[in-house]
Amino acid sequence: QVQLVESGGGLVQAGGSLRLSCAGSELVFSGYNVAWFRQAPGKERREFVSGIKWSTGRTYHADSVKGRFTISIDNAKNTMYLQMNSLKPEDTAVYYCAASNMGALFDSTSYYYWGQGTQVTVSP
Repeated sequence: QVQLVESGGGLVQAGGSLRLSCAGSELVFSGYNVAWFRQAPGKERREFVSGIKWSTGRTYHADSVKGRFTISIDNAKNTMYLQMNSLKPEDTAVYYCAASNMGALFDSTSYYYWGQGTQVTVSP
């Protein structure tokens, strides 16, 4: 069974940077759509942040993070990253990595492998 483990969250001031990591238990990043989602306090749904479509290798980012966040994969380490720069208080959320080999990249209901989440808090 595929397992995903996130790390790298924490508390940072606005304008700062963090890099999240998502380690996979096997070659989950080859052959799967992979993405980062986040769930802000008080929100019921997980919001798409960034993803990589396996079939094309193309990366996608939500409008709210374009130009600030970068998603990447190190296949040698079975690890996916989310580099987050110029962080804003509204980026505060629990961040999850996810993987799936079917469904829409942007739709959280398409994913059946999830990490446990890592908290990111951005202070004003």
